[in-house]
Parts: sequence; C-alpha cells; structure tokens
Amino acid sequence: MKIEFLNKIFVQFFNSINNGVFSVIPNKNYSYGIAIIIVTILIKIVLIPLNVKAIKSNVGMTKMQPLVKELQKKYKNDPQKLQQETMKLYKENNVSMFGGCLPMLIQWPVLAALYYVFFTLHLENVSFLWIKNLNGHASFNDISTVILPILSAATTYLSGIVLMPKNADPAQVKQTTTMNIGMSIFLLFMSWNLSAALVLYWVVSNLFQMIQTKTIMVLVESKEQKNNIITENAVDKVIKSDEVVNKKSRRKK
Repeated sequence: MKIEFLNKIFVQFFNSINNGVFSVIPNKNYSYGIAIIIVTILIKIVLIPLNVKAIKSNVGMTKMQPLVKELQKKYKNDPQKLQQETMKLYKENNVSMFGGCLPMLIQWPVLAALYYVFFTLHLENVSFLWIKNLNGHASFNDISTVILPILSAATTYLSGIVLMPKNADPAQVKQTTTMNIGMSIFLLFMSWNLSAALVLYWVVSNLFQMIQTKTIMVLVESKEQKNNIITENAVDKVIKSDEVVNKKSRRKK
C-alpha cells in the first residue's frame, strides 16, 4: 500500500510538470520529453546534499591512501588490527567509506517509481526528437532505438570517471575503471529492455550528474587547498615565533 501511495505521488508530480509544459508547448510529442528532462533535473537538485557528501568522501578516501598503505605494511600479518586501524583513521578524518555509494543507491527507488509512472501513462504514440516511441524498447530492427541504450552505457561510464579525484592512486583508478566498465555493460543490458522514456531519464540524469560532480569537485578541492594554505601559514608562524624566541634566549646568554 505504501509503495502504491508513493507511486501515485510520483504520477501526480510528473503530470503536474507535464501539464505545465503542455500549457506552454501544446504538443505531446514535445511536452512529455521536456517534462522528463525537467523532472530529472529536479530530482538531481534534491539529491545535491548526497552528491556533495559522496564527493567529499571520494576526495577524503584519496587523501587517506598513503596512510592506508602505511597501515597495510605495518599490520600485513594482522588483518583484524589492520581493519580496526583503517576504520579508526577514516573516523578521525571524518571520511565515510560508504558515503560514495549513497547517490547510486538512492537512484534505484527513483528508477522503480518512474518505471511505474511511465507504465501508467501509456506513451506508445508519443515521440521525442529521434525517439519514435517513448514507451518502446531498443531493437536492431530500428537502429534509431539503439542510440539511447548506447548513450546510457557511455554516460554511466563517463559519470564514474568524472567522480575520480585528480590525484587518485593508480590502483584505485584501475579498480574504479573496472567497476565503471562493469556498471556500463549492466546498464546497457538494462536499457535495452526498458522503455525509452526511462532510458531518457537515465541519460539526462548522467549528463546532469557529470556537470554537477565537476562543479562540486572544483569547490571541494578549492576549499581543501585553502585549508592547506591556512594550515601551512599557521605552521610557518609557529616556526618563526620559535626562531625569534630562540634568538632572544641566545642573546641573553
């Protein structure tokens, strides 16, 4: 009952957006596609706090890699102690190992809700851009239907690459790249069997995610650099003050 109630809310929400678009562009072959794009962007905006947390977590994990390697060398014969010290290190530096998974996990309930929305709307006779049927599936009988699944896989891969910090460890880059390839293949298979409307949502979501991620990463890294500069200046002041004190004490002697 609860899921049905939430699904109805999503349907009403989408219909209100579509009706608003249709009042400006009275053509369902444009209004539905534009409504999907607007709904996608609104969902991504709501999820910004989770994305910020995920990016901060990724940046923090990257910064911790040299320290984690030291712990791995120190406790290579004691896996339990290694795990305890690693968790302690992350906790002391306010880094969450699972923070980066939150945006991806929250996507699946949203995807399920939108699946119900598009299934309910019956979009068989609605087209958008090159998409002849928003309720249709990909098929080799019509090459134009293959474009969306390919875009889905490509944007899934690229959105994962964009999330990778600049100074990431080579081993981390290799692992992330492998995971991105696997996820892209999985999304290609899924997109092939989902309605074009739902795949359109996923593609737009990935494109917006890349822009959002890049913007947030620049802001986070800029803040980190400022904090490092402030810390370095504070250390320099302490060193200089110590040198002055030492010189005065030598003069007195």
